[in-house]
Amino acid sequence: MVRVQNLTRADALSAVRNPLAFIAERWTPTSRTVQRAALAALVMAVVIVVTGGAVRLTGSGLGCPTWPKCTDDSLTATSAMGFHGAIEFGNRMLTYVLCAAVGWAIIAARSRKPWRRGLTRLGWAQFWIVMSNAVLGGIVVLVGLNPYTVAAHFLLSTALITVAALMWQRTREGDAAPRPLVGKSVQQLVWFLVVASVLLIAVGTVVTGAGPHAGDSSEVARIPVGWENVTKLHAVLAWIVVTLTFALWFVLKAVDAPQGPLRRTRDLFLILLAQGVIGYVQYFTDLPEALVALHMLGSCLVWIGVLRVLLALRERPETVADLPGPATTSALTRA
Repeated sequence: MVRVQNLTRADALSAVRNPLAFIAERWTPTSRTVQRAALAALVMAVVIVVTGGAVRLTGSGLGCPTWPKCTDDSLTATSAMGFHGAIEFGNRMLTYVLCAAVGWAIIAARSRKPWRRGLTRLGWAQFWIVMSNAVLGGIVVLVGLNPYTVAAHFLLSTALITVAALMWQRTREGDAAPRPLVGKSVQQLVWFLVVASVLLIAVGTVVTGAGPHAGDSSEVARIPVGWENVTKLHAVLAWIVVTLTFALWFVLKAVDAPQGPLRRTRDLFLILLAQGVIGYVQYFTDLPEALVALHMLGSCLVWIGVLRVLLALRERPETVADLPGPATTSALTRA
């Protein structure tokens, strides 16, 4: 049996003043625990995007017609609201699960020894993005699923995935200055890939805003552009991303790059191929809801894959802390 330390009045006051520091003094997570916490936050960021898409695809976007309550008189969905109310309210409840995952990542990062402030800041960045997107989600409901606010809601979720993926990567490397693993020409090619991917995702939100899945059975305004034309532009950008990815893989092989960037580029290429198949099938089968949901999941995975390729171009080893006292002096003498 592990004896639990008795809490004093001073401990209680310390916990109230700074609960994170209080927990960090009494708990030291392993590196694997911190990595899992960061991964859990990333997974939940993807889940909330997919479930948000399910709300729209089932026409449940206004299942709770107001915000922050579900109705003017009820905080939760009622039986009279039926299936759509349950779907919309369930998605709102998943936000709390996402907050719990982000909170765990923050606590684990803060409790790590030695404390890495950069990791904690990335955790808090996720928290504030979640809060901002919750407010934006409320605005989306209050303005009747205006397609521009829906697009902004998705892009902010993509920003959350970006920070979560970065934190997950940082938990598996040190804090030393990054050292490039490839030359500048390869880095420039990857940045072209990143820019093309951002455009692909942005145009994808326009496709959604102009397309037939408005998110509710009532009349919902759409973005006034030709849906088929913007879809074709989206497809062109997708082919550009695929071509850049294949070119990157070829260049990495030619310059005998490390296995890390090569493997991640290969993984991205396979994800892009699967996403392309889903995209073309859904287009020629009049956008069945299940395939659209898979395409939204694929969009998240493509972006994570692009970020992983970008982050694989450098390494950041663990920093070696200076030893106090005589050990430091002897080390300096030897140097």
